[in-house]
Amino acid sequence: MKHSHFFFFPAACAAFMLAACDSDNNARQADWLIDNSRYSSEIVPSDDGKNLVISNGLISRTFRVAPNLATISLKQLSADEEFIRATRPEAAVVIDGQAYNIGGLQGQPAQNYLLPEWLDNLTSDPQSFHYKGYDTQPIRKRFEWKKRTEWLTQDYDWAQKGTELILHFDAPDLPAVKGLKADVHYEIYDGLPLMCKWVTIENPTNKAVILNSFKSEIVAAIEAESVVEPASDWLLPNIYIETDYAFIQSMYYDEEGAVVHWKKDSTYKTQVSYTLATPCLLEVGPGEGPEQTIEAGQTFETFRAWELLPDDRDRERTGLAKQRMYSTIAPWSQENPILMHVRNADEKSVKLAIDQCAEVGFEMVIMTFGSGFNMEDNSPENYTKAKELADYAHSKNIALGGYSLLASRAIDEATDVINPATGKRGGFATFDQSPCLGSEWGEKYFKKLYNIFEMTGMDILEHDGSYPGDFCASEKHPGHKGYKDSQWNQWKTITDFYKWCRAQGIYLNVPDWYFLNGSTKYAMGYRETNWSLPRAQQEIIERQNIYDGTWSKTPSMGWMFVPLTQYHGGGAAATIEPLSEHLDHYNQRLANLFGAGVQACYRGPRLYDTDSTKAVVKHWVDFYKKYRPILNSSIIHLRRADGRDWDGILHVNPSLPQKGLMMVYNPLDDDITCDITVPLYYTGLTDKALVKEQDGAGKTYRLARDYSISLKVKIPARGYNWFVIE
Repeated sequence: MKHSHFFFFPAACAAFMLAACDSDNNARQADWLIDNSRYSSEIVPSDDGKNLVISNGLISRTFRVAPNLATISLKQLSADEEFIRATRPEAAVVIDGQAYNIGGLQGQPAQNYLLPEWLDNLTSDPQSFHYKGYDTQPIRKRFEWKKRTEWLTQDYDWAQKGTELILHFDAPDLPAVKGLKADVHYEIYDGLPLMCKWVTIENPTNKAVILNSFKSEIVAAIEAESVVEPASDWLLPNIYIETDYAFIQSMYYDEEGAVVHWKKDSTYKTQVSYTLATPCLLEVGPGEGPEQTIEAGQTFETFRAWELLPDDRDRERTGLAKQRMYSTIAPWSQENPILMHVRNADEKSVKLAIDQCAEVGFEMVIMTFGSGFNMEDNSPENYTKAKELADYAHSKNIALGGYSLLASRAIDEATDVINPATGKRGGFATFDQSPCLGSEWGEKYFKKLYNIFEMTGMDILEHDGSYPGDFCASEKHPGHKGYKDSQWNQWKTITDFYKWCRAQGIYLNVPDWYFLNGSTKYAMGYRETNWSLPRAQQEIIERQNIYDGTWSKTPSMGWMFVPLTQYHGGGAAATIEPLSEHLDHYNQRLANLFGAGVQACYRGPRLYDTDSTKAVVKHWVDFYKKYRPILNSSIIHLRRADGRDWDGILHVNPSLPQKGLMMVYNPLDDDITCDITVPLYYTGLTDKALVKEQDGAGKTYRLARDYSISLKVKIPARGYNWFVIE
């Protein structure tokens, strides 16, 4: 079959590139996604002392500092897009049942826009926390991270480059809060359109106070669209918010989840919406709680919210921006070891898995669910067995760990999450019935996890059914007082443990969104029952899952699944074992996964059964390790798998010698020969590209005006091909 295929970026991205081309290539190199070295953070007060600006050349936030402090501009500089239409407090708290703003100015004559000449006439609320001054310092580590450099493709810097601005506020002279202090913290990162915000409340008085609730961010944003009649689906301002108060029980981060809220603004009377329903007021804060006591002499710190301001709404470009954010603020998510799920945890089975992994170059063995390994068994016999296996694995340069199920199960009436409506368990938790981490059982569970890693030296925890954010109405659990403090306290319990794991170098596979608290990998996104379908269908669906899962995640951030033995049914038609009898399919699965830089849970008793099978597995492991840096780099999406024609992806990284690696696949029974327009903008190449088909000789291509090349490719029937671009 002979085809002619052309790939084009969406119009928005093409316009962005052509505008850059119309000036010159030097201007194009100012694109922060290609070279961000020129964008350094700075904090600059205005000459008259009335304003303070925090900026890095990509984004800026401007504060008016008198008669109180308030944000008067939040701007995406490269897109020249302003987000602020009206002033709001910097934050808000409820302390001992009374609400207080932190900073803020009032008296703006219209909410649609904000003019500089209005600022001198704005006033301060005397019952708000009042601005006193600011300090700056370099960005600090949030917690310790013991790197596993053998699993990283570059030396990610946990000492992030950028600046922290600390805005100091004193409480109003009111009896309930007199003497309290609040600091509003901003971090701005060099080279990214990203800042981070959080609030600390200090209690230097001699009495305790209760922080009932808080809003750590409040933005009266310019509406993204004007709709007169009620709408079911609104376009939101182009601000991406992510927090570390995330316990999402789905396979993506929901930015409008538990704490990020785009609300109606009833004070905005002149908006186009007749019902004042435009979602143009951003508030970040927990829906309930945290209901935390701040004792005399103590300080409370909120969760952190990262605010990414993309310069475009193009899906590919915005996804690349999110991926750069993750590699900066959660660099452990770029660790990408090759792993196996061993199905049985007896000594013979585990050692066989370790030996085979060492032979072909795999790097990790996980004693998987259903294997018989029990993380909660704190007996000396279990510790001794686990330590002996871990020591054996380490002698072969293999990491070893195991699986533990947490929240998606019931324990007993005294332990499980209590429904506030019934006073009993059931009918309330995310998984209907689930243990409360603040129960006596929950406290013992985490002690067992700490202990088994300390006693055995294991390297991995696969933590399934992780805490999904359930509240608990029990007043008998030792880890929380009641309903309103239960979510915060449980979140602290699990995230403190994950941060401890990160400091020990323990790898975390967690199918919930805990990246910003130390989780290393998350499910790429798939339905487990798909692996009971016939093998040929699994090949297509696997490539679809990877294509769909890497719009915002880097390849290292998501795992896939390869059931070497039967999984969720399907019989012989769905099963790879015996491996040597289905070697073509096994080879295709390895090409799908290693070609995408995506690691899978290879679940079974062995990785190979014959020398021929071993050679195939080792070939793809060697391929991955040879091209590991570029394969772990971000993906440009060329054509999604549909079983009707070729499909493909392009890895890009302008900082590497190998700027790109393209994988193309053919699901058809005939060879495909076609011309593909390959978009090379994000490789950083400007004039020429050297393209090598697999490990063959290179051919030089001159880039077109939109930084693409036309490449003739041949893809064998039911096969694949790949090209390195330098």
